[in-house]
Amino acid sequence: MFVSVIIRNYNAKSWLEKVVWGYAVQSYRDFELVVADDGSTQETAILIARLRRQTGLEIRHVWHENRGFRKCTILNRATEAAAGDYLLFTDGDCIPRRDFLDQHVSLAEPGCLLSGGRVLLPLALSRRITVDDVVEGRAAAPRWLMAHGLGWNKRLRMLTCGPRLARLLDAVTTTRATWNGCNSSTWKEHIVAVNGHDERMEYGGLDRELGERLINAGVRTKQVRHRAVCVHLDHSRSYARHDILARNHEIRRETRRTHSVWTSYGIRQATPETARRAA
Repeated sequence: MFVSVIIRNYNAKSWLEKVVWGYAVQSYRDFELVVADDGSTQETAILIARLRRQTGLEIRHVWHENRGFRKCTILNRATEAAAGDYLLFTDGDCIPRRDFLDQHVSLAEPGCLLSGGRVLLPLALSRRITVDDVVEGRAAAPRWLMAHGLGWNKRLRMLTCGPRLARLLDAVTTTRATWNGCNSSTWKEHIVAVNGHDERMEYGGLDRELGERLINAGVRTKQVRHRAVCVHLDHSRSYARHDILARNHEIRRETRRTHSVWTSYGIRQATPETARRAA
């Protein structure tokens, strides 16, 4: 199965480099990376060109100009560009464990979405991790992480449990399986069938809203948070705004109230540009 890994990114070169190297050492090899770039500077394009040469990975760079927070828009463009029948969505600050893709592929089912897990790292440790740490597997090794500043928390169990325990924990956890932009996957046809991300939404719940429409459309959820794991590098979120969050919550309430499966503000929508192309 050919997988397109869609990585959201905005001007986070040092984090993105570590993440891409995490995919360079994956045990599963039949995939491409699609960097959904929400207007980063030319330095990111230069980095991606270098990483193509160094890693040998197939990396598509889908970019649009910086006109504020437009991640939903660039994610829709990346979805269109993706060559895979199966899509995995993640972020440019999430380093995958070596078996990350293998787990998503082996656990994939028709008519289903997978909801993976993440272990949050403190900022000092996020900065300390090097490319060598990623390549050698230390960045997802619990003992190494704890020795370098990660305190114990229940999420760390995602990295410490073996396959049987991970399967059991996924079966008994009370955490709902939801669509999380840092670690979720499903078939491209399902994303297209609900018209992708709602481009009215900015930071705060934009991924969950897509997941709610997928569920409304009959896509089943599967909890894999202890089996498909990434480590999440810390960073500031200066783009979070209370007014935007309130608007996003209202869109999500409407999606739940109407059991909507389609957004008119997604992959396919009437714009002057699309109208000109159709003429």
